[in-house]
Amino acid sequence: MEQGLPVEEPLLLAELKPGRPHQFDWKSSCETWSVAFSPDGSWFAWSQGHCIVKLIPWPLEEQFIPKGFEAKSRSSKSDSKGRGSPKEKTLDCGQIVWGLAFSPWPSPPSRKLWARHHPQVPDVSCLILATGLNDGQIKIWEVQTGLLLLNLSGHQDVVRDLSFTPSGSLILVSASRDKTLRIWDLNKHGKQIQVLSGHLQWVYCCSISPDCSMLCSAAGEKSVFLWSMRSYTLIRKLEGHQSSVVSCDFSPDSALLVTASYDTNVIMWDPYTGERLRSLHHTQLDPPMDDSDVHISSLRSVCFSPEGLYLATVADDRLLRIWALELKTPIAFAPMTNGLCCTFFPHGGVIATGTRDGHVQFWTAPRVLSSLKHLCRKALRSFLTTYQVLALPIPKKMKEFLTYRTF
Repeated sequence: MEQGLPVEEPLLLAELKPGRPHQFDWKSSCETWSVAFSPDGSWFAWSQGHCIVKLIPWPLEEQFIPKGFEAKSRSSKSDSKGRGSPKEKTLDCGQIVWGLAFSPWPSPPSRKLWARHHPQVPDVSCLILATGLNDGQIKIWEVQTGLLLLNLSGHQDVVRDLSFTPSGSLILVSASRDKTLRIWDLNKHGKQIQVLSGHLQWVYCCSISPDCSMLCSAAGEKSVFLWSMRSYTLIRKLEGHQSSVVSCDFSPDSALLVTASYDTNVIMWDPYTGERLRSLHHTQLDPPMDDSDVHISSLRSVCFSPEGLYLATVADDRLLRIWALELKTPIAFAPMTNGLCCTFFPHGGVIATGTRDGHVQFWTAPRVLSSLKHLCRKALRSFLTTYQVLALPIPKKMKEFLTYRTF
């Protein structure tokens, strides 16, 4: 085991609640369907419901931060001395917000987007936020100023999820209830460069592998689609779930893919071969936390930790679970009500979760010093496919470790 020491239960560090609700009649107007940290850890975005996104400088107020965390986070305090400290911003999107995604940081080419349209914007490398809306629109904002930069049109229904390529090329993928995924190039003023069709149900989730070679999409179907990010063609369908798949995420080295389904299972895949490596089954705690009739099968979200040794899952049984990669049962639980989404802070130590009532909660997450073995595996797998590893003239046990087949 990498962690060495027993893992403590996640502790609630802070909880943010929306202000007084606006008077909207829309069914999903108050829910936090998406939360996101910027890749450098300096901003947190929260779709708090009521068409509003809050952009919050990170870290939060010091009393909410666990000991030792602030020093390890790359806050923007030192970077912002010359231009004033970053301030919380409110983005009024005009429609219910379903998906959020930050661009990689920094992104100097993005100056092309607004240099001629917004000459007042300071000449700095800009971090941008994409928001997917209820009416099928995607709005692109500059984080530092809160300016609206672009409005992308094309989807015919709710934009449920968004994902930027980690390389910094400003290619954006959107997933929609219109059963398509669309590829946008923000360096070309938001030009739509591809439409990916094939899903028969609403597309809930899209995730791009860290090496930018693959795209995974999950719809209200039992199978998961794996696409090439080079040719924008379907590589394969991953079959194994017994009900709708609603969430997916790649490991930091691109060697693993996890998918979460209403069938109570998270499946860990080798995306290169399509092999099913492990299933993590969500069983109810014994005894139940209360007497209510909770439908446990509704998994909502799954995500990898930044070092690639843990998973977090949120389900409708009112639990946040932490899993170690090597084990088939959770190593820690935290009670949470009406959870919808979860994500790790990019430098570890914190998990953010969004809820159906518009709240966002911050929890302590396991901190681990990765073993040299895992660091070597992570480095190698960041550029070697499974097939390339299997072709290496090395012992079988080493190949099994490098391809995550030693569970």
